[in-house]
Amino acid sequence: MTKNRKTNLETVQQCPVCGNETFSPYLNCVDYLISQKAFTIQQCTKCQFRLTNPRPDFSEIGSYYKSDQYISHNDKGGGIISSVYRGVRSYTLRQKLQLVNRLKNGPGRLLDVGCGTGAFLETCQHGGWAVAGMEPDPDARLVSEKKIGGVIAPNLSSVSTDKPFDVITLWHVLEHIPDLAPTIQLLHSLTTANGTVLVAVPNSNSYDAQFYKEYWAAYDVPRHLHHFTPSTIEPLFQQHGFVLADKQPMLFDAFYIAMLSSRYRTGKTNYLESIRVGLESNAKARRTGQASSIIYIFNKAQ
Repeated sequence: MTKNRKTNLETVQQCPVCGNETFSPYLNCVDYLISQKAFTIQQCTKCQFRLTNPRPDFSEIGSYYKSDQYISHNDKGGGIISSVYRGVRSYTLRQKLQLVNRLKNGPGRLLDVGCGTGAFLETCQHGGWAVAGMEPDPDARLVSEKKIGGVIAPNLSSVSTDKPFDVITLWHVLEHIPDLAPTIQLLHSLTTANGTVLVAVPNSNSYDAQFYKEYWAAYDVPRHLHHFTPSTIEPLFQQHGFVLADKQPMLFDAFYIAMLSSRYRTGKTNYLESIRVGLESNAKARRTGQASSIIYIFNKAQ
């Protein structure tokens, strides 16, 4: 890792998946949400892993989250698209609870990493789970603590290891984490012997990503530091003691991302186009497995 002190950007020099040290340009994207600055997405020349490179360093990245449009860190505001997101969220929260219940045949101990304002934790707590959370944003952390009546850890290393977790979830979080290897190693140490880690991330090989190209909202530079695909996330977790048990599409994401992407491209949301692209993306994903966003279910290797 090298740093440019004038710009507060750091350059990743080694692929976190395969260790290769050469990258090629993939796309130039604009941060439409906050700064309007352009950032480069590069691709590993060996394994095709994609990453924002160079990227803001630790001292700078926080400023790129300061917006009422960043809805995982607030429960209000954000306009029509955010209102649609919140309306769908109540349904998807129940789906997520059903998923973790099926995986473990009932409630156990659950850790939600990057829990935001605590909506999923609250849902799981009402479902009988013993819950814990981690959230670096202090304002979101405070809201989450009020919801569950407990302390939320500010970082993963401060999560107590006294009692391991049956399930750890990362809902659209891993793409934000700069240091992948130590993070996944920590996840491994925090899970029970037969523990499960659920990772939901956008898929930059999806149809909607190919349709919108540099306007695809799920690139979300520079907040999204990594841009996963099924062929790159599985070997990454295998290196750190996990095996892929299953993967599931997140069907609503295709529509939500398409709405944002159409607005980024023209300045106005094209709802009809968004519905068409979302339907086509989900239809193609049934054949290819390349959904707009995917939940990966990793079990601890035995």
